[in-house]
Amino acid sequence: MQPLTSQIALVTGASRGVGKGIALALATAGATVYITGRTVKDGKLDENLSGTIYETVDAINQLGGRGIALPCDHRNDDEVKAAVQRILDEQGRMDILVNNVWGGYENMVDESGEFTWFNKFWAQPISRWDAMFQAGVRAHFVTSALVARAMVAQRSGLIVNISYWAGQKYQNNVIYGVAKTADDRMAKDMAHELREYNVAAVSLYPGLVRTERVLRDAEYFDMSNAESPEFTGRAILALATDPNVMEKSGKVLVAADLGLEYGFTDVDGRQPIPLTLETS
Repeated sequence: MQPLTSQIALVTGASRGVGKGIALALATAGATVYITGRTVKDGKLDENLSGTIYETVDAINQLGGRGIALPCDHRNDDEVKAAVQRILDEQGRMDILVNNVWGGYENMVDESGEFTWFNKFWAQPISRWDAMFQAGVRAHFVTSALVARAMVAQRSGLIVNISYWAGQKYQNNVIYGVAKTADDRMAKDMAHELREYNVAAVSLYPGLVRTERVLRDAEYFDMSNAESPEFTGRAILALATDPNVMEKSGKVLVAADLGLEYGFTDVDGRQPIPLTLETS
């Protein structure tokens, strides 16, 4: 029997990138994985990058897993409520929530052609704050609040916020740092309130991931230690199957550290080197 057989997972923002990799890893391990996202037609959103929620489901099915696509704009509370309610109506439970959806990387170049990511905070487009918080931090909170009700009732579950080192150190963008810090603190405080119900909440840092966007711009990155999108999914699989996962609840975790601790490797057999506060 696969380790996640009978488990129900929701991965938000899984049309491509890290979200897609997580969905593939969890489905391969036997979970029924629901996938949300806005992209239902290839190249229509997100800088014409390839990938849709339906293509993610097709990839899952080709591996013998079970994936279900739910078109959902996580900036719209009604759509989120409908998506979560459908899962609960169909399955009666929720075991894993991965808050991966993120709007912070859209419109990196403004209408004049300027790359604005590295601008000082007073020269940043205000729309970037709205994108990171509406389609990121706020979306993670709303989905967690809806899912937590079912997890509390069943007295089990795992909530994962996908975050990054900008939550602990300055990484060239004030808005980005504030958003990631908020995600980390959200997981910590949710864990505090969920502990008595045996529900874990963590913040998880991938390394540099070979997403569609990163591969497109690979000439600007040192790819020697890059991780596949599925590697983050393997980290979540390890947490979901750890009988002592509550010991990690409330913590910030690094995917590559978990690889060393639990003994899993990337899809190519490599063992990524964990980033640290100094090397990130």
